[in-house]
Order: sequence, then C-alpha cells, then structure tokens
Amino acid sequence: MNKNRSLKTEILLRLAIPLIFFMTIETVLSYFVTLHHVNGAYDRWLLDSARSLAQEIKVRKGKVIVELPPAALEIFKWDELDKTYFKIISEEKGMLAGDKFVPEPLSPETDWSHPVYFDDEMYGEPVRVVSMVIVRDEAPEKVFVHVAETLNKRRGMMIDILLADLVPQMILVLLVGIYLLVGVKRGLQPLHVLADEIAQRTSRDLRPIPEKHVFLEVRALTDTINDLLERLAMAIATQQRFISNAAHQLRTPLAGLKLQAERALREQDISAMKPALMQIQSSADRMSHMTTQLLVLARSEPINGGYELLPVDLCELARKTCIDWVPKALQRNMELSFEGTEQPLYVRGDEVLLRELLANLLDNAICYGHDNGNIMVRVKQYSLPSLTVEDDGPGIPDAELDRVFERFYRIPGSSGDGCGLGLPIVKEIADLHKARLELSCAGEAGGTRIELIFEAQ
Repeated sequence: MNKNRSLKTEILLRLAIPLIFFMTIETVLSYFVTLHHVNGAYDRWLLDSARSLAQEIKVRKGKVIVELPPAALEIFKWDELDKTYFKIISEEKGMLAGDKFVPEPLSPETDWSHPVYFDDEMYGEPVRVVSMVIVRDEAPEKVFVHVAETLNKRRGMMIDILLADLVPQMILVLLVGIYLLVGVKRGLQPLHVLADEIAQRTSRDLRPIPEKHVFLEVRALTDTINDLLERLAMAIATQQRFISNAAHQLRTPLAGLKLQAERALREQDISAMKPALMQIQSSADRMSHMTTQLLVLARSEPINGGYELLPVDLCELARKTCIDWVPKALQRNMELSFEGTEQPLYVRGDEVLLRELLANLLDNAICYGHDNGNIMVRVKQYSLPSLTVEDDGPGIPDAELDRVFERFYRIPGSSGDGCGLGLPIVKEIADLHKARLELSCAGEAGGTRIELIFEAQ
C-alpha cells in the first residue's frame, strides 16, 4: 500500500471499488436481459409477418401459388425505421416470390417443427431472420417462408431501456459518492481535531488525551498513547528525582572536599596537612560510594518499562558474590558464610542487578554489624526460590522497619558513613524482579534477616 495514502482515500477506495464493480456487473446483466426481452418482442412481430405471408400461399389444381397484391405487399414492407425482406420457396419449383438474397438456414439438421430464428447480414446490414415451413394436406410439396428485418427498432428500444435503467443508477451512484465523500470527511474531522490538539501541546504537556470526542474504534489507539504518555511522565519524573537526589547528596561531600582543600592549602607543614588530606580522602571515598549507588539506583528503576529477565543461577551468583566480599568482611574480623543448594537454582532476572542487590545487603551487614560478628547467606528452594542474608548486628528497631526503604533515610544514631541508599536500591531491584522482600529480626539477641522470595519459574 502507498505510504502516502490517506485514511480518507483508503476508505473511499474500499467503498467505491465494490460499488463500481457491482454497477458494471449490473450493466452487463441489464444488457443481456434487455436484449433477450427486446428480441422476444420483435421476434413475435417478425413471426406474425411470416404467418401473414403464409396466408397468401394458395393451392390450385395441385399447384402452389402465391398471391400478393401490390397494396398488401406495400403494407407488409412499410416501416419508418427498418427494412423488411421476404422470400417464399417451393420445395420443387424453387423461389415463388420475394427477394432471392434473403438468408435461409443452411444446416441440413435444422428442426422445422417450430420457427427458426437466426442473425445474418443482407446488403451489408445486420438482419434478424425467421424461417418456417408450410405443410398443407392439399399441397403436393413443402413451402418455406423466410422473413428478414433490419435491427434499427431493436437497437433503439434497447438504448431507451438501458438509458431508463442506467441513468437513474448513475445518478444514484453519483449522489452516493458525494454523500460518502462528505460523510467520510465529516467522520474523520474528530481525528483532525485530535491531531491539532496534540500538535499544539508543548513537550512538557503529558496530560492524557481526552476521550470524549474519540470514536470507539480509535479508543484502543488513544488508550495506548495515554499509557505511553503516563510511562513517559513517570520516566521524566524518575529522571528529575534522580537529578535532584544526586545534586542534593553530592553537594555536601563536594563542599567538604573544597573546605578541606582550602584548609590544606593554608598549611605549610606536611604533617599539618595530613588531617585535611585524610578528610579529603574520606570525602572522596564517600562521594565515590554514593555516586556508584546513585547510578545503580538509576539503573534499577524501570524507566523504559522493564528489563529482559533471563534465567540466572541464583546459587552460583550468590556464591561468587560472597567470595568477592570475603576480604572486606575479614577487615572487621567477620565470618561470612554461604549455604546453597546442591543443584542449580534458576530464577528469571538481571544478573548484574541481582549481584548489586546482594552486594548492598552484604555491605550493610558488614558496615553496621559487630566486629567479630557473623554473616550468613542462604539460597534455598522451599515452595519458592529464596535468598536470605542474616547478621548478628544491633538490628533494626520495629518502629524503623517501614522507613529504612526510603531514599537517603538513615536510622538516627546509626554508625557507619552510608548515605541511606543501600536498602532503597534493594527494594527497587526486588520490585523490578517482582520478588517479595521480607525484613525481620534474626533472633532474640538481635540481628537482621532480609529474605528475598522470587516468583515460581
């Protein structure tokens, strides 16, 4: 289909082509029906003429004769539009009267039990001919009567009938075409209004398209566009929130870096610069950690409608991640243990994000746990696949369980230099994987247990 064809043109073509097709079929059928009835009417008149000639055939003294007075012959041939010819032939004597050039049936298998009609030419003009045989008891031989007539009256009547039939139909088709053109134009007017309304919007106007003037058939399209606009608005809001969060959180360490750098520049002794340089290093480490977590948080948000989740061996992923975090746990004399399944345990997910989720849980457990403490990572297959991280640290107060997943929120008085993004990142990644996240105490002595339960595969 032509890419530049408009919807109006497409609708009109789909309506006009069948209309023209059926009009053509109806015209052809009308022609043959009219031809049949016209031939039937004039063939009966032609047969009447042949029968009137047959009445002039007489038998006298055993001989066949034809008596045609000039007045009767003039009446027989009189016609304003057509010419009439005849020929009467005796089986033994040959031609008895008429024009010898009148055509006659040439087939020897002609059935003479009824009048025979056929088309031929005479003097260069097409003619319609009827032939009949006259058999009388007193006649010693058969007599054939042939009457031919030109086709002017037939053609005139056919044209009159066809025009009477087709002209109203053509007018009707023309009126229907005009009605369709106007109707389609008016019918598509709401689409043009809708297009103009959308075209006049600014790039920031993401309001849903109003559906009060939208056809039911177009509702699916507008619903899809509204869904897209909603997701786009969410994506822009997420982006704005990320920029706001990043600007707010990076401002403090950058200010600290600037302040400590100015302090170091005022000192002349290297030993006096050391505290400022240590603060610069601490601020740089904190900013690096925060930048990494902000980027992970941005990636974990389903801005584009989600990720392609592929089968991931949860047991192998957790085992490798724990191995990577053992050195950091040893720095605080912590024991990091792993307990997995004997067989691979597959879940549908994004391997990089799942690794980042577990890394944040381990980072929190190491940073906020007790020295010489224990951290246990379990991957189990109960009714559903699950990943559990337990520590024996101070735990999370019950009053704070609902707030620890808020971005940049830290429990008052908590140790460490976190920025309050670890658990929010875990929550975002869990939601992206449609996994259930459960937070509870590890035991009566305290500690924290975070369990991630995945959907059935």
